[in-house]
Amino acid sequence: MLTLVTGGARSGKSRHAESLVADAKTVLYIATSQIFDDEMAARVAHHRTGRPQHWRTEERWQQLSTLITPDNNPEEAVLLECVTTLITNLLFAYGGDRDPDSWDFAALEVRIEQDIEQLIAACAACPSPVVLVTNEVGMGIVPENRLARHFRDIAGRVNQRLAQAADHVWLVVSGIGVKIK
Repeated sequence: MLTLVTGGARSGKSRHAESLVADAKTVLYIATSQIFDDEMAARVAHHRTGRPQHWRTEERWQQLSTLITPDNNPEEAVLLECVTTLITNLLFAYGGDRDPDSWDFAALEVRIEQDIEQLIAACAACPSPVVLVTNEVGMGIVPENRLARHFRDIAGRVNQRLAQAADHVWLVVSGIGVKIK
């Protein structure tokens, strides 16, 4: 069973997603963040200490289908945090060292879509309940810079695809989860 949890920044998505897997005997927590500065290191450390001790944590944003497999224990829930960070990592990995103003965003999106389709297939084949957390990035103004506009568009389309594939979708606003599918 695939569940998608979405909402704005600091909306309570993570807490809601964690509540959805709270009754599982164990949880495989997949953290997609990369640490590039002290602020991110502090955020990751805060999240690490806040997780229950019986949860397994894998810090990875590539080859997720090696973690979400048909061989997973059905009694161990999978919680992936977060798809938006995953998209960011993929965008910069595929964009390479070139200036983002020179990126071919259509080509990058095709590659990201392939990764997302692999993630969806892995989730569908996995006997464990899987919860994906993502940010809803399309409810604000149109960003001024090109990279931010393309990121918002790609993330929005990825979220639509994930919501379509999910059995359940939750929107979290001000700490309150509303089941929308």
